[in-house]
Amino acid sequence: MQAIFSFIHAGSRSLSLILGLLVITVAVLVATTSFGVGEITGWALKVFGSAFLVMLSSLVFLVFFCWVRLSEAHRRKRLQDAELWLESGLHAANGVSTLALTFTLLGISLGIGSLAGQELTPETVQTIIRSLTEHFSLAFMTTVVGLPLAALLRALMSISHASQEAQGTLLIKGEIK
Repeated sequence: MQAIFSFIHAGSRSLSLILGLLVITVAVLVATTSFGVGEITGWALKVFGSAFLVMLSSLVFLVFFCWVRLSEAHRRKRLQDAELWLESGLHAANGVSTLALTFTLLGISLGIGSLAGQELTPETVQTIIRSLTEHFSLAFMTTVVGLPLAALLRALMSISHASQEAQGTLLIKGEIK
């Protein structure tokens, strides 16, 4: 029963962290651009699509869940559990990279595929270019957002683990914290 409560607690903390970061990100975007919250949300859905956003959100949640569990494992001095949660979090962060690159290739493929079925004439060139631009926008924005996010998530996991491991080592040896 305690294990279930521990998972629920970690999930709750992870969700709180993600929602807090999301609110801060949206607030910064609203403050630095002329867009409102609804416009930013609409733009994100249009450019990325709901499938990418749902999968990205799931992977980011998984990384934060592993990060919270990693911290708990270090606090309880359970090093085997810490290694498990570190590896799990790193794999989820790598999943963000894979997702971003997969959607990049998907966007390029959809763009090229849209060209194949249409005849290019002076009357249709505007429509064709608009469609091509939308697909390429998906392709490149998923990479622009996904790869740096994956790097940040990997850094969060690795640096947190190294820091907590160093603190644990210092405590065991009796040295200054």
